[in-house]
Amino acid sequence: MPVTGAGAADVVVAAREGPKHKKAGREPGERSGRRQIGRRSWWGAVFATPHSLGLAIFTVVPIVASLVVSFMNWPMLGEHSWTGLDNYRKLFSDQTFWIVARNTVEYVVLYVPLNLVVSLGLAAWLTPRIRHRHIFRVLFFIPTITPLVANVVVWRMLYQPDGFIDATMQSTIGVNAPNFLADGTWAMFAVVAMSVWAGFGYNMLIFSAALDAVPDNQLEAAQIDGASAWQVFWRIKFPAISPSIFFATMMTLITSFQVFTQPFLLTKGGPGTETETLVQYIYNTGFQTQQLGLASAGAWVLFVIILGITAVQFLGQKRWVHYE
Repeated sequence: MPVTGAGAADVVVAAREGPKHKKAGREPGERSGRRQIGRRSWWGAVFATPHSLGLAIFTVVPIVASLVVSFMNWPMLGEHSWTGLDNYRKLFSDQTFWIVARNTVEYVVLYVPLNLVVSLGLAAWLTPRIRHRHIFRVLFFIPTITPLVANVVVWRMLYQPDGFIDATMQSTIGVNAPNFLADGTWAMFAVVAMSVWAGFGYNMLIFSAALDAVPDNQLEAAQIDGASAWQVFWRIKFPAISPSIFFATMMTLITSFQVFTQPFLLTKGGPGTETETLVQYIYNTGFQTQQLGLASAGAWVLFVIILGITAVQFLGQKRWVHYE
């Protein structure tokens, strides 16, 4: 039965006023929710401010300042002047720069594969079937947390003439060991050996944790099918831990291009410039010859190299890294 007259007018008025009352009823809740979100955002900004200020003051500002300084003649004492790309031209025309760049590449090529192979091999060996494997993990990780200065003191005693290595070779085969730190043929290998010993523990823990996370049912199925230990590792374990291998490879590459402490303390970059690296070259240029502009240019060249290698790593991971 259709509504007419006053009844129809009441329905129309109710229809018009209903949404208004409903909307008015939601406004307090909406405002309260917005206030809570606003308070949380404000408190979040308050707690993030100290970290943000520290990041800006100690990271962002120095990075921008070094970029500006790289385009200037900036002696440690004296007046500064804008030189444009002169520092980069001088850098690329310096024969020593190319020598230390070659040394850095040589170090990376030797150190990164050795570090990964040693750490992955030990992680694969430290299976749950090994008794007291947690003790072995601690022992292998100790060199990583030991200060590099202490490591250098120990390894200098091993390398020096009449040291442990030399004395052992004389007593066993009657031959003197090479003067590892003063011989250009052996100096870089000596630095790499010490670096691998001091750095493999970190990647070993990463690989060990990744191997422990491989599902047991996949390993049991492969063993039932008659797969050998090498096939189990290559076909099942390696794809499962490939994200961890990618992470370890990328981080090891970045840190190896930034190597400084080991060659600086062990050989001072010698003999000659046989073990001098890019970071040591930047340090010597900035703090010994006091050419801060040229040192900043070298730092930015190193940054571009690391950035390019990292980009290549991320592009290449699609071919061999498997994410579940």
